[in-house]
Amino acid sequence: MTFFIGTFENKVDKKGRVSVPATFRQMLSDQPFQGIVIFRSYRADALEAAGMDFMRRLHNSMSSSLDLFSDEHDDLATAILADSHQLSFDGDGRILLPPALIAHAQITDRAAFVGKGDIFQVWNPVSLEEKKQEARDRAKAKKLTISLSDASTPRGSREGENG
Repeated sequence: MTFFIGTFENKVDKKGRVSVPATFRQMLSDQPFQGIVIFRSYRADALEAAGMDFMRRLHNSMSSSLDLFSDEHDDLATAILADSHQLSFDGDGRILLPPALIAHAQITDRAAFVGKGDIFQVWNPVSLEEKKQEARDRAKAKKLTISLSDASTPRGSREGENG
């Protein structure tokens, strides 16, 4: 099971090549496509990235919850699927970021990889630190807490519910 955690910062060369953190590559090693799928975040000046298995799950969820030809389905398919790039790892574990993605995330000579569980994001390191501080401040102001669920309880179900 793929699960990305942590923050790693790597150098981006003049061609736009950057090494994906080894721990992230390891999470993706059992997948048929040896690389990542990456697209512009529509919520932040960052990039969203995942393995092909997550992208298939995302598509299946979108198709099962939204009418195929609805505006909502079309908007999400365009914002995510149509904007996605399959980037293969080279022999050194690097990917080549397309110029449009570099521009969207305002990445220059360094990129920060941020684990978010099923996915990870790629940020300009300075923008990331600002985002992290904003998130901590909002969480603190809202006094957010988490009820830890039993690991044996499947996602989306609640204990005591029948079938």
